[in-house]
Amino acid sequence: MERFAWKAIIHEGKLEEYKKRHDTIWPEMKTVLKNAGISNYSIWNLGNEVFGYFECEKGVDFAEKYQTDSPIVDKWNAYMKDVMTMVLDPATGAQPKMQQVFYLE
Repeated sequence: MERFAWKAIIHEGKLEEYKKRHDTIWPEMKTVLKNAGISNYSIWNLGNEVFGYFECEKGVDFAEKYQTDSPIVDKWNAYMKDVMTMVLDPATGAQPKMQQVFYLE
């Protein structure tokens, strides 16, 4: 099981809207995430920064490619654009991977 972490910035005054949209995440978006092998997914915030963590049952490369190839993810990203800024990695088309610096099992 590979782990993946990402971060993004929420636009000023948009944190509650960001939370609301995730409280009502589209069923088809959940399906894409599950089909990408993503589990144990959580998002945390500190001020206007959000940090996401998930585990990839089929590997990070598979999860990135599956999401990048999904029109549902494209639609979700467009839907979220007015509340957050997330720069995507041009090499993968997915969120840039944060580098792990410590792990305690």
